[in-house]
Amino acid sequence: MKKLSQSGRSILISFHIIFAGWWMGAAVSMILLNFLSGNIINGDELYATNTAIKHIDDLIIIPAALGSLLTGFFICLLTKWGFFLHRWIIVKWVVTVSAILFGTFFLGPWVNGFTAISDTLRIEALADPSYISSKTFNIIFGIVQSVTILFLVFVSVIKPWKKKKGQPKKYT
Repeated sequence: MKKLSQSGRSILISFHIIFAGWWMGAAVSMILLNFLSGNIINGDELYATNTAIKHIDDLIIIPAALGSLLTGFFICLLTKWGFFLHRWIIVKWVVTVSAILFGTFFLGPWVNGFTAISDTLRIEALADPSYISSKTFNIIFGIVQSVTILFLVFVSVIKPWKKKKGQPKKYT
């Protein structure tokens, strides 16, 4: 398959970085909104805050994570880096796909759950065990997810770990 030119590669990597930045920024925003919701005193505020968190998840996190995944795929496909030539790329693939799957099957449903509970119970949601557990798990694992995204950024920049045996020494 034909490889991208230097300028094409730079554009694709730029979009990859933009998507990763959106993903990270949205994740941190969700964490901050979760922490700030501790001072809420009425049900409408609680539901509005939770709805804002849900919108950030649905409208920024999901597209940014998928954009990051797709641009990463095309970077591997259309450059000399490939999918399996460098351990750091393999690690990025495994961690990125794991993070997206965890978000899909856990973080997203927790957000949807506590938002729905706050819609129904309003301020009484703060005493509901399902609400409390969904919110708590979302905060804890949202932080873990953010640290994971930060880890991926560092791996992208540092490109640690040696190349796999038998691979050429330089691919830029």
